[in-house]
Amino acid sequence: MSTGLREGMASIAHQGLIQPKETMCESGNKSNSLYIGIPKEVSFQENRIALTPLSVALLVSNGHKVMIESGAGVGANFSDRDYSEQGAIICFDKKEVFNADIIVKIAPPMLDEIALMHKGQTLISALQMGSLKETFIKALLDKKINALCFEHIRDEGNVLSVVRAMSEIVGATSIFIASEYLNNVNGGKGLMLGGFTGVPPTEIVILGAGTVGEYAARTALSLGAEVKVFDSSIYRLRRLQNNLGSRVFTSVMQPIVLGKAITTCDVVIGAIRASHGRSPCLVMEETVSRMKPDSVVIDVSIDQGGCFETSEVTNHKDPVFRKYDVIHYCVPNIASRVPRTASYALTNIFTPILVDIGDMGGLMNVVWNKPGIRNALYTYQGHLTSKDLANMFNLPFKDIELLVAANQ
Repeated sequence: MSTGLREGMASIAHQGLIQPKETMCESGNKSNSLYIGIPKEVSFQENRIALTPLSVALLVSNGHKVMIESGAGVGANFSDRDYSEQGAIICFDKKEVFNADIIVKIAPPMLDEIALMHKGQTLISALQMGSLKETFIKALLDKKINALCFEHIRDEGNVLSVVRAMSEIVGATSIFIASEYLNNVNGGKGLMLGGFTGVPPTEIVILGAGTVGEYAARTALSLGAEVKVFDSSIYRLRRLQNNLGSRVFTSVMQPIVLGKAITTCDVVIGAIRASHGRSPCLVMEETVSRMKPDSVVIDVSIDQGGCFETSEVTNHKDPVFRKYDVIHYCVPNIASRVPRTASYALTNIFTPILVDIGDMGGLMNVVWNKPGIRNALYTYQGHLTSKDLANMFNLPFKDIELLVAANQ
């Protein structure tokens, strides 16, 4: 090796040794670390949790701090030890959890929980507009909370990520619920959902060809049931046929055809969703009274008022009632029946958002760069940025894009 080349390499090595320590730090030690709090859910029969232990491990490895209230994961069968082993800090004081910069939870916070929050905090939770009160919105505005409604989060394909995931779970689960209440153990008519050689298949009617209806039909068909799907939209019916990859009975909402199908079937699943307000009531009491004894009605739309005239809200501990000798299952939060599965689905959506907030230097950079997140922000720095909420409560509205641009 020539003397000149040797001296050049020595010079490069010397420059490396005198570099400032900051430039030699590992890239994993981020200066923009997040402080994330996961409180225990206090809403009735809410068993899901926003982050699973493996998601906590990912966040911690990215340099973020995650604090979880003791017992927060018990409903989904995650223990405190599961979380602590992955780097989470287990906290026994709810106030301490609410000191975090970002609060991630499933149900909207109660007013006493908002009282524990500090100004300028970020909240990611459901909004549940059907049961929303003006006092809730004003409490968030007073504390200048930056609140994201996860029902409105959209992915790169402009799909409502959380709504889609929960609808897939609810659609499939509704068929398994129907199977439970068709058997003798739960007072049903003693049928196996589906069918096999020499035995006619179970007949299932599904109202609604959205995601819930599609996954209910997909699950029922895989079990061998005979499926009929009704919807008011030809487009949705055609999309369902294409997505299923098989020809199933489909029909628009013709009262005579619908009434005949319901009175002769074994199971009816109501999965009609309204974009605003109450879901339409499609099945009258008189039609239910003509259904076969021990038939099963599952009203997935009950959280929006229900699409059966005979529906009444039930819960997971007392899920069914009988009317006209027809079994009615009207639990609003079906996804909480399978909370571990639902939690995995939710954490797949929330974790990348939290990682992006850290990597991109804060919530507002994510909001500015991702329209799907921006559309989910409904309060920002004391301003109401949701036009629907502003109209609902007659409150002042501020365009989020103008607010963000003004702060750039």
